[in-house]
Amino acid sequence: MRFIDYLDKGASLGADAPCLTMDGRDLSYREVQQLSYRIARGIDRSGIAPGEKVAILSGNDPLAFACVFGISRAGAVWCPINPRNEAAENRFILDQFDCTLLLFHSSFAPMIETARSELPKLRALVCLDTELPFAPSFDSWLAGLADDLHQRETIDDLAMIPGTGGTTGKPKGVMLSGRNIETMTALTLMGYPFKGRPIYLALAPLTHAAGVLCFPIMALGGRIVIMHHPDIGEFLDLIERYRVTHTFLPPTVIYMLLDHPKLDRSRLGSLQCFWYGAAPISASRLAEALQRIGPMAQLFGQTEAPMMISMMAPDAHYNADGTIAMQRLASAGRISPLVQAGIMDADGNLQPSGERGEIVVRGSLVMDGYYKNPQATAEASAYGWHHTGDIGYIDADGYLYIVDRAKDMIITGGFNVYSIEVENVLRAHESVQDCAVIGLPDDKWGERIVAIVQPRASQQIDPAALAAFVKAQIGSVKTPKQIEVWADLPRSKVGKVLKPDIRARLSGR
Repeated sequence: MRFIDYLDKGASLGADAPCLTMDGRDLSYREVQQLSYRIARGIDRSGIAPGEKVAILSGNDPLAFACVFGISRAGAVWCPINPRNEAAENRFILDQFDCTLLLFHSSFAPMIETARSELPKLRALVCLDTELPFAPSFDSWLAGLADDLHQRETIDDLAMIPGTGGTTGKPKGVMLSGRNIETMTALTLMGYPFKGRPIYLALAPLTHAAGVLCFPIMALGGRIVIMHHPDIGEFLDLIERYRVTHTFLPPTVIYMLLDHPKLDRSRLGSLQCFWYGAAPISASRLAEALQRIGPMAQLFGQTEAPMMISMMAPDAHYNADGTIAMQRLASAGRISPLVQAGIMDADGNLQPSGERGEIVVRGSLVMDGYYKNPQATAEASAYGWHHTGDIGYIDADGYLYIVDRAKDMIITGGFNVYSIEVENVLRAHESVQDCAVIGLPDDKWGERIVAIVQPRASQQIDPAALAAFVKAQIGSVKTPKQIEVWADLPRSKVGKVLKPDIRARLSGR
């Protein structure tokens, strides 16, 4: 199935039913369909052929999300861009992923105007909300185009190329096929409760998990209520107003929800499934959420195997007698029905129950590879399995536990941050001799980024000023929440920094 097939399936269940909602305004399934026809025609008129890459750079917005279906209808490939990226990362993605058309919101206009001279592959620009000197508005781009059926065949099954960080700090393009999304959708529909026509509330970015969870909702003719800005008070109001049945939040935002004064006054009885994932969650806060919010549901995946490597439905959070199953709240659930998974040692041997090793998966959920990066693809698929980079074990009851990471990736507030990227920026500061960046457990962020810096001789380091320096280079998400200044770093005999020693020292062990 292509993205348009989920839209068209929903339309077949009620073309006049609300599809996308924001700020009290609805777009029906029929209206989104007609819009997708016009967008597909606009893509054709811009000279973009099937198989070419089309990027969207926007915050949460119904029009921007409707463009996904126009891209699919034109046989092109969707490249979602995180609106929180820094300009340099966006330039890299647009160039490296061979994007030929960019649809963007005017809030990104200064960055696009500056970068476009460095992006010769980018043949067309369209501003979603206004006319610009260097880009037509969305309305003028579609002027004169019919809204009747228009559809092109795809070159292959490639549906989207999201970016993910790598060990060099540069994003890699993950080639996700229609089959990958179809498998994820099937797992969602078979693994979690859906009664009646679902109503899904999207607060988290539609470029990430919140976006791909829209497809199973649309397959059932459900309504997607979109929040442009994250606001916990409004989030609770919208659950009541629209009788929301499904939603997703990363743990960091769930903690904010638990601390909000309106929570216990809010009526949340309509919720069937409140997904959480994208970062480690505190077992004690999860137990609190089960008591105060209701039907929590875990999912574990990664960009390369989206969302559903393992799942824990709401009822799995409880014992047979109705008490909270505290003993498994720290798990990532059970391996999904359409996924093969195992624990592998460094020599490619699958390990028995209870033994620790790298979590590996295979099946139709796993990506087709990294775009234009055969070496990284080969490394990730060694021994015929996709390597997640996470260390874990599977217990005797089949529950998966994640205990560490094989790579130096930090998941903070639902976003992946690679330590080497932060280290490269720190080392560029005139007062820093060397550094190490790690993640430590954090009740709010899941993991907080911690930097240990060694100053240059006779130099003084002001942690607050150094944090501001990092933020200016790579943004707030990747800026350390804690900076420690040490005279030297623990090292091996060959001079390699020993991050386990650093973690032990900071953890007091």
